[in-house]
Amino acid sequence: MLESGLKMKKRSIVQTGWGIMLLASLCNILWGSAIPFINLGYRSFAVDSADTATQILFAGIRFTLAGLITILIRSLMLRRPAIPKKGGLHRVAALALTQTMLQYFMFYVGVAHTEAVKSSIIQGLNSFVAILVACYLFRTERMTLRKAVGGLLGIAGVLTVQLNGGSISSRISLAGEGALVMSMLAGAVSSSLIKRFGQEDDPMTLSGWQFTAGGIVMAAAGFIAGGRLVPVSPLAVPTLLYLALLSATAYSLWSVLLSSNPVSRIAAYMVLQPIFGVFLTMILTGGSNGLSPARIVIALILVSACIMLITLDNEKNPDKS
Repeated sequence: MLESGLKMKKRSIVQTGWGIMLLASLCNILWGSAIPFINLGYRSFAVDSADTATQILFAGIRFTLAGLITILIRSLMLRRPAIPKKGGLHRVAALALTQTMLQYFMFYVGVAHTEAVKSSIIQGLNSFVAILVACYLFRTERMTLRKAVGGLLGIAGVLTVQLNGGSISSRISLAGEGALVMSMLAGAVSSSLIKRFGQEDDPMTLSGWQFTAGGIVMAAAGFIAGGRLVPVSPLAVPTLLYLALLSATAYSLWSVLLSSNPVSRIAAYMVLQPIFGVFLTMILTGGSNGLSPARIVIALILVSACIMLITLDNEKNPDKS
């Protein structure tokens, strides 16, 4: 009875407007903080910006630790080993392939061959692409005018903080922008898969096992390709552990939110990630980034409008899946 009551309470929290706003925002704050901490981790392990193999090894170890932490915490919560349901191996494999291996492998390759502004702009498209995939590929919900306008407003908000007077080259490469687009598509597909699989299995358990499986494969690939991690700072291990805890917390909460709500309602909050990333980088590094208060206000208004439009649309047209 107690466990059933806790599940009901948990379900109500992740399906209420305030609960979704707080938890989804927390996830994106954590992901935003990953940007400066990954850079700190690279410095602490002396990882060169062009050393893609070591970057993939770093990410693989991070995600393996995140998966093991998630499995441990979920096992303690359930008071039994957190193991996917019988026949759930294909769900773990599909999520590990899309959410961890393909998404992040392509991301690291793409970032290494793309301008920072371009990378951030493409990352800002994640929200809209996730909605398109849910509506047209998985058909778990319908595209509406409000969702379309909301998604475009979210992109405009990201552009407001990223296009800060700098120029963008017109050169496009398969290893750069092409890899980032592949990463974005893999992330969008994984969001819809979490929505579907979360109806059949425990989303937090799936998150832990897919992180572990995907992380091991990434770490092995990075090591075989010549990647090596050698701590050169006392902050090396604590930074890596923080990034692992960050992933375990954010992706577990995100998985629970996606399994309990329409993809578009949760994906709308993804526009906050690059914005939080800019703000947290400014705070943690002490830089100003040249952002004026007016640009910040405009970006927040556009992003808030995006979230409100998509939220109102889902309240008017509730998910039928």
